[in-house]
Amino acid sequence: MKHLFKHKSNYLILILLSYTMVASAQHTIPVEITEEAKIALSHYPELANTKIEFKFKKEIKKSTMQAQPSFWSVFKSKKKRSYFILISEKIKIADSVYYTKDIPSEIMIGWLGHELGHVMDYQQRSGFNLIGFGFKYVTSQNYIREAERRADSFAVTHGMETYILATKEFILKEAGLTQAYVDRIKNLYLSPEEIMLLVEERDALSQGK
Repeated sequence: MKHLFKHKSNYLILILLSYTMVASAQHTIPVEITEEAKIALSHYPELANTKIEFKFKKEIKKSTMQAQPSFWSVFKSKKKRSYFILISEKIKIADSVYYTKDIPSEIMIGWLGHELGHVMDYQQRSGFNLIGFGFKYVTSQNYIREAERRADSFAVTHGMETYILATKEFILKEAGLTQAYVDRIKNLYLSPEEIMLLVEERDALSQGK
């Protein structure tokens, strides 16, 4: 009988552990953002077989989220690469600190959609190009701007404009961020007006097919 209870106890522990993460064949997602990540991923069918792990991190310097290839996969073929989407556990807004997982779902989906846009960008690059990308990203403000606007563009062309616009509305007007941070966002990312132009171009191309 004791032996039976021991097996049951181990089984229950395994069940509880399984609920901390939700994973598909290729995507590993913390349970706190399962629905948001699934919605964002649904806009990127090209990434269905791409290994991506969404992972909370205590702090990310100068950012709330960050998409990056796993180190060794940079040297693999594009189809065999794996990626991390790192998510800061907390975000500081004005004098207050909030848990990122408590951000409204629509905003979280937009943020994740933007990061998946980075993954789409990385997928088109060779290993050596990715290494160069990483170097330029940390040394050139202009290159950061190009990369962030490209990620926004991928998200919009994949039908995520509603979420991207909601995220920008939150950051620029509702979050209570410092003016310096707001100005940085305005400089680095597509404006709402530019997003709507992309939507018009996308829809025009779609109708022309």
